[in-house]
Amino acid sequence: MESRPPRAILRRDSGNWALQAALDRRGLGPVAGVDEAGRGACAGPLVIASCVLRPGDAARFEGLTDSKLLTAAARDRMYDLVLRRALDYAVVVVPVEEVDQLGVHVSNIEGMRRAIAQLRVHPGYVLIDGFRVPGLTAPSIPVIKGDQAVACVAAASVLAKVTRDRIMTELHESLPVYGFDEHKGYCTGAHSAALAAHGPSPAHRWSYVNVAAAGMAHGLRPPHPVALSVAAAAVVQNGRSTPVEQEERETA
Repeated sequence: MESRPPRAILRRDSGNWALQAALDRRGLGPVAGVDEAGRGACAGPLVIASCVLRPGDAARFEGLTDSKLLTAAARDRMYDLVLRRALDYAVVVVPVEEVDQLGVHVSNIEGMRRAIAQLRVHPGYVLIDGFRVPGLTAPSIPVIKGDQAVACVAAASVLAKVTRDRIMTELHESLPVYGFDEHKGYCTGAHSAALAAHGPSPAHRWSYVNVAAAGMAHGLRPPHPVALSVAAAAVVQNGRSTPVEQEERETA
């Protein structure tokens, strides 16, 4: 369910702990934050994390902010700190196959539900980075730039990103030609060049237009069902069905 938190005074000197502290003072804790990593990547899993930080623990988390604004070394240190100090947390890894079958947005929403459901401590309130997530078992509200504005969302972003970065680094061991250890599956120039040269790997998302187009250029077919509404229709050329469309019709 989604509901607005009761009006409360936010103390400016509380920084990104202000909203969580206000909810705790109103008896609406524990407050959980939830965020994802990998939504914009065209390869690798989508990773979603939830996190509940201890009230009054702000001094322990100096420098906690959006994981994308931290250096890799700082993220790793913050990751270890969150694991040690968090009241509770959960990490959900959504495989490429599920992202392709459901689409990235649906997969993200469902992953956020799972991440909240897997918490041992049932939250009194959930703060989400950016957009609504219907179907949660606690009141919730989206927060614009929540990974910068809210400490528990920032902590969730750190858990999600570090987990995903480590997965992509491991994938590099078996698929070194794509450079996953560097770009982590995002569409950089080097990644696009490797995708054009070698075609998609099993770690790529066929529901993304660039991946589907590269697969078509190499005469490849999706290794699993792909959401027709996402990439398949976008790679039709000259009225001819592509391998992506043909696969969709066979698996529909």
